[in-house]
Amino acid sequence: MIQIKTLEEIELMRESALIVSRTLGLLAKEVKPGVTTLQLDKIAEEYIRSQGAIPGFLGLYDFPNTLCMSPNAQVVHGFPTKEPLIEGDIISIDCGALKNGFYGDHAYTFEVGEVAPETKKLLDVTKQSLYEGIRELKAGNRVGDVGFAIQNYAEKHGYGVVRELVGHGLGRVMHEDPEMPNYGKRGRGKKFVNGMVVAIEPMINMGTHKINQLKDGWTILTRDGKPSAHFEHDVAIIDGKPEILSTFQYIYEALGITSDEENEFRQKEFIL
Repeated sequence: MIQIKTLEEIELMRESALIVSRTLGLLAKEVKPGVTTLQLDKIAEEYIRSQGAIPGFLGLYDFPNTLCMSPNAQVVHGFPTKEPLIEGDIISIDCGALKNGFYGDHAYTFEVGEVAPETKKLLDVTKQSLYEGIRELKAGNRVGDVGFAIQNYAEKHGYGVVRELVGHGLGRVMHEDPEMPNYGKRGRGKKFVNGMVVAIEPMINMGTHKINQLKDGWTILTRDGKPSAHFEHDVAIIDGKPEILSTFQYIYEALGITSDEENEFRQKEFIL
């Protein structure tokens, strides 16, 4: 059952989402060759708790860490480890926070030093596919419209769209209705209405869309061993239009990147 949020509840969700956004911005300064993902996990947990929030993933379905850390051919749900990142890696960091009874859930795939041009293109296309999907999250449209937009954009560039893992509704629990696949047909699925809040999160592979799961019961890998990218925003429908509650701007500030990509999805100017 879809849980419709009031404007007041959406503002509480924005607060949770921005805690995650600031956490990712803090981590952006630390993602470099030689650092371990366990070190990043500790930084994230300490910061989230300093904001009066609880790490959203820690203990959720018995997950043992604050962050899902998925390098290179890992798609999602990887564990932080003592293995250091190396030049040319990519690392997908998925983070959650719970505050005021509501979750934020937000992800970004980082470059570790200089990465190969073909890997950089995968990241760029995956992030752009996220915005292609967000544009379709408006009252009267349906779940399939978002999935179609993401799939069409990614496959146009020759990439594989993961089928088994999807975005989701978000609110007082981490995973609410509706499921938000990154593939689909226009006009199919549940209809969007004002007050819905969802996490849209394309998981796009450089090669095949097919995946495997490790025996740990969590880690998802591309079946062909090629890299995968993952970007995620929390988005509400307000006045019939998509409103991004999370932001990549803290990441961009840390990395010295200037971007106006989120502006069309904000009804008022975002100030760091």
